[in-house]
Amino acid sequence: MIEDGRMFDSYFYSVGDPIDASTLFQMASVSKWVTSWGVMALVQQGRLELDAPVSRYLTRWQLPPSAFDNNGVTVRRLLSHTAGLTDGLGYHGFAPGTQAQSLEDSLMHAADPMPGVDGRVRVGREPGSRWEYSGGGFALLELIIEEVTHDRFGHFMQKTVFEPLGMTRTTYDEGVAMERGIATSYAGSTPAAHYHFGAPGAASLYSNLTDLARFVTAHLPGEDGTLPGRGVLQPETVVEMRVPTARMVGADIWGLGTILYVENGASDHVFGHDGENYPAISHTVRIDPMTRSGIIILSSGKAGFAARLGADWAYWKTGNGDNSIDWESLAQTIAIGAGLIAVLVAAWVMRGAHSRRRQFG
Repeated sequence: MIEDGRMFDSYFYSVGDPIDASTLFQMASVSKWVTSWGVMALVQQGRLELDAPVSRYLTRWQLPPSAFDNNGVTVRRLLSHTAGLTDGLGYHGFAPGTQAQSLEDSLMHAADPMPGVDGRVRVGREPGSRWEYSGGGFALLELIIEEVTHDRFGHFMQKTVFEPLGMTRTTYDEGVAMERGIATSYAGSTPAAHYHFGAPGAASLYSNLTDLARFVTAHLPGEDGTLPGRGVLQPETVVEMRVPTARMVGADIWGLGTILYVENGASDHVFGHDGENYPAISHTVRIDPMTRSGIIILSSGKAGFAARLGADWAYWKTGNGDNSIDWESLAQTIAIGAGLIAVLVAAWVMRGAHSRRRQFG
């Protein structure tokens, strides 16, 4: 728990090895939010433009030709899942002993998608036309960081974000994390396999409660007058990242790399990110800038556990219901529903045509 811009209280429980504030967890999609800080640092430095075609920065891989204007794929739209990419990723990860794909191969066609998604990073709808969850978009941002900096993604993030914020144990490097020791994940109360990823910027940050508290408080003014961003980002950039950029069913749902959970009554939002992965990793990190408070929940064993607690916390803080619907599943349901309507309409038209043929034929 974060109150008044500082860590206020913490609680730990494990059915197995003890855990504490220093224990590393694999962060699933919370990784994307942290990656977005690296992206925005490059925007501040003038090395990336939010609204330029991303093809400007790419040499190792390019988006395949499409029926749409690929130049509409921009950093802003990748950060907000509005770039028109239809990969649908969610990465499942690679089992122990299995070689992870290279980043470029994963962009071409991910071999570790969640069930029921396409897995190919390509422009399947008009960029900017709607929100659609795209883990592949953050794999592409990871590649862009490497292309622009001529550095390894993990090393860049270490020097640019983690070290300045004092996140001393946080890393995107699986080998380093394994040496430091990571929490066992559980499916129910049964220990589960540890999966690894070809696109860690989208799915495989390793962090702990202490470091994440530093990340959360870096979004807020410090007690000693230090500014949001803590020198990594400018205060106005921190605010810009939670300006609504994507909407669904009438609600603001996404900024630049961050989920907008609910309006907080101060022309702002409770914001942050969830992380869910198989078999039952469930994390949430949420911030209310109006009250300078936040909550960090790192868990495994029960899918959706952290998001439900996070929604309760957001309601407690704001009195408003949380927008933390499973937007990815909702989007798929809407698409399936639209497809079913189209099928029913087509069947009705064909039936009517058949009747007319019988009547007039």
